Amino acid sequence: MAQHDIERIKSLLGTHEDFPKKGIVFKDMFPVFQDPTAVEALISNIVHHINSTQAEKIDVVVGLDARGFLFGPLVALRLGAAFVPVRKQGKLPGECASAVYEKEYGQDVFEIQKSAVKPGARVIVIDDLIATGGSAAAAGELVKKCQATTVEYVFIMELDFLKGAEKLDAPVYSLIHL
Repeated sequence: MAQHDIERIKSLLGTHEDFPKKGIVFKDMFPVFQDPTAVEALISNIVHHINSTQAEKIDVVVGLDARGFLFGPLVALRLGAAFVPVRKQGKLPGECASAVYEKEYGQDVFEIQKSAVKPGARVIVIDDLIATGGSAAAAGELVKKCQATTVEYVFIMELDFLKGAEKLDAPVYSLIHL
C-alpha cells in the first residue's frame, strides 16, 4: 500500500479514550467507511497482499465479530472464497464450536458454525485490530476445531506494544502499526 494511502487511513481513524472501560484507548475503524476511496485502497491492498503471498487458493475468509464483518466479505468476494463469521456466544444457529479468550478488558467466548468451514480448508482470519491477540487466537482455535488451517491473520491495525501477534499460529499481516 502506498504510504499516502496508509496516512489517509490513519487520519480517518477515530480515537476514543476510556472506551469501553477506563484506561482503554479505542481505535475506531468506522470513520474509514465514510470514505469510499480509502475503503477501496484498504480492500485492494489486502487482496493484493494475499494473492501475492499465498501459493494456493484461499477457501474461506473468517471475519471476527463485529468489525471483521465489514470488510471480510469484500475480501472474500474478490478472492472467490467463502465468508464465515465468528460470533460471540449464542448468536449463531445450529451446531457450533466454541473457544474462550481473554480481552484487554475481560473474558468472552467466540463460536463458529461447525459445518461452515470444511475439513482441509485454507483460511484467512481477518479483523480490524489486533491488540493482545486473544480473539484472533480463539478464531484460530475454532478453525482447527473445523479441521481446517489458518494460513494467515490479516488486520488493519496492530498495537505492536501488546505483542498479540506472538500468540498466533500463522503469519500476521497488518497494514498499520500503532
